Order: sequence, then C-alpha cells, then structure tokens
Amino acid sequence: MSQAVRWDLDGDRLVEVLAALASPHRLRVLAALTGGRVYVSQLARDLGISRALLQVHLKKLEKAGLVTAHLELSEDGKALKFYEATPFTLHLTPEMVARAVTTLSSANDGDALPKGSS
Repeated sequence: MSQAVRWDLDGDRLVEVLAALASPHRLRVLAALTGGRVYVSQLARDLGISRALLQVHLKKLEKAGLVTAHLELSEDGKALKFYEATPFTLHLTPEMVARAVTTLSSANDGDALPKGSS
C-alpha cells in the first residue's frame, strides 16, 4: 500500500468517517481490503454476505473516502468492479475533537431531538 494520508477533519467530515467505521460489517469489509484490491463478487464470497448488502457498505465507505473503486474489463470482456482500501491515518485526541466540533453544521446533529419533542 502507498503511504497513508493523514486527515485533518472538520466536524462534518469527522462524523461521516466515524459513522462509516461504526458498523461491524464495514470494519470487516475494510479489513478484508487491507490485503489488496478485490472485486465485488469475490469480496462478498469472502465475507459471506450478499453482493447487495456489500454494495451498501462499500458505497458508505467510498463516500467517506475509506475505499476506492475501479472498473476493469476481464479478458473475456466482463466488467469487474474492484475495491481497495485507501491508505489513511486517523488519530483522535480530545483537542482534535474539540476543534472539529466548532465546524459542525447543524444538519449533522444526529442526537438532536426532533422539533416539537422535549
């Protein structure tokens, strides 16, 4: 793998990355991709989950920047979508979280009570 990218995340981005990592399935997907790129069907077999469920998790990981996808043609002309882990370093400290909180948009306040609730 190439050198890891160290992220300086704003609040919204931090929430997105942590939400992507907050699933046992997505952690397993990311772990499986540390060995190198794998095409979707093989990854689904390796993990013992359906391709449809895998695609949901891969999309969330890709949106968060934790994996990348590449479409390639096999020798027989079949399109294969390969995924690989994006090298990254995420180091959380209370101070980093405090800085990120100052940049949160109100739209990402998942813990907020719905209007009219108390």
